[in-house]
Amino acid sequence: MHPADELSTVRKRPKPGERRVQILQILAEMLEQPGSERITTAALAARLEVSEAALYRHFASKAQMFEALIDFIESSVFGLINQISDREPPGRQQAARMVAMVLQFGEKNPGMARVMVGDALVYEHERLQQRMNMLFDKLEAALRQCLRDGATVSGEQPAPERDGQVTASVLTAFVVGRLQRFARSGFRRSPLEHQQASLRLLLG
Repeated sequence: MHPADELSTVRKRPKPGERRVQILQILAEMLEQPGSERITTAALAARLEVSEAALYRHFASKAQMFEALIDFIESSVFGLINQISDREPPGRQQAARMVAMVLQFGEKNPGMARVMVGDALVYEHERLQQRMNMLFDKLEAALRQCLRDGATVSGEQPAPERDGQVTASVLTAFVVGRLQRFARSGFRRSPLEHQQASLRLLLG
């Protein structure tokens, strides 16, 4: 090989961090295929045109790859929730924006939506599903706090069915249901369908 060609080959080889990101990007793309079967490391390696051993140099297991995707989902969703909390006063409008943001995130990232609702985790380690359950528990807690703080500021006494805890629980179930329908429709049914009318009905 000519020295210049050899140098070019070296330059094209991704750095460890770049390869790790590339693996996660391809995994997310594979999850975006409607009706896709369980993703194997062999199929993932084939898409990347590397050996399975090369994958394991960056991730100890496929579960660790999914954990990295979940880390991305958590940091993205709660980073945006914090931005909403900082920009808007607490209350129903803030809660509506949080719900809309999570649904928009799912629509823009179909593969991540499948992870969020557990469809992509059916045959994977149970701790992955537990982490997603915790994410929605944290979302519910954020909505509950937002609604209660809003009621405190306004001095209103909501009816029992409009209590922050009840409403936050219903809103979280709405988010999960819309993302599930989106994933199971092969990404044809938008999670944002009738969003404003639905939130008016839920939030009053």
